[in-house]
Amino acid sequence: MRIKQPGLITAGLWMLGTPESSVYLAQGNRSSALINAGLSHALPDYFQQLDAWGIRKEKIQHIILLHSHFDHVGLAPCLKRTYPDITLYASARAWELLGRQRAAGVINEYMLKVCRRVKGATEFLDAFDWQWRDDMHGEIVGQGSSLDLGGLTVEFHETPGHSSCSISAYIPELRALFPSDAVAIPYRDEYVIAAGSSFKKYQKSLDKLGRLDAALICADHYGYIMNEEAGRYIAESKKAAGQMTHRLIEALKDNSDMGQTARRLVDVHFQLRPDYFVHPDILVGTYTQMLKQFADDRQEGAI
Repeated sequence: MRIKQPGLITAGLWMLGTPESSVYLAQGNRSSALINAGLSHALPDYFQQLDAWGIRKEKIQHIILLHSHFDHVGLAPCLKRTYPDITLYASARAWELLGRQRAAGVINEYMLKVCRRVKGATEFLDAFDWQWRDDMHGEIVGQGSSLDLGGLTVEFHETPGHSSCSISAYIPELRALFPSDAVAIPYRDEYVIAAGSSFKKYQKSLDKLGRLDAALICADHYGYIMNEEAGRYIAESKKAAGQMTHRLIEALKDNSDMGQTARRLVDVHFQLRPDYFVHPDILVGTYTQMLKQFADDRQEGAI
């Protein structure tokens, strides 16, 4: 069962933001943590939801960035500048990438592209100090790290493959897994794969996540999965990853030009999913990264 509308999931856990930019609030006895920082255009929804549902802003002391891609860090600048005592957490690799000279420009450019695509305008963002700059710093978390909220513990697992900096969070008391894009994206009834860094590591990360006892799969895009589907979601992601691998290899056989092949695959993607949130120009980059992995394997004779 898939739920994409924000609201209370279970005692101590909320989905906030918007369907395409799902962020989660875990409420412990001592403090609360925002898991995933989503897209900047969700800021108005986020603040409205906190007020409407009586959520105490001052108790939110932690923001967990599950990887460094633009669509997972969007709320962080505004929230950190508004509430300076909030601590940001990310993997060492994520902080390395976010600290690069071009990072802020790319994040801000892509954020505006998606905002225009989803909302049709960007002017409303002027009310928020949303842009990524070089003032964003925080703590490093990795495999074996944990964060005690009081009654709830956020455990961290390194899950590369979608990106080289991906981590997943798990709250055992709620049996809730927050895999970001380390699993398939639950668009409508599909399992959409985006393994831009490494399909091999993506599959290994799925194996790792499959060993966790998860009754809730809280995705960063298009909401969360519960009940029977949650129990098979990792297995379905593995199956979808295999299908995507086959599709990419076959596409390269038809046309070895990665740029042309990526654009053709993106055209098909949007024919099937016209309201998918990512801007086509950005998705071309993702498909090119995925194709490159198999083009390299072909050159080496691995496939």
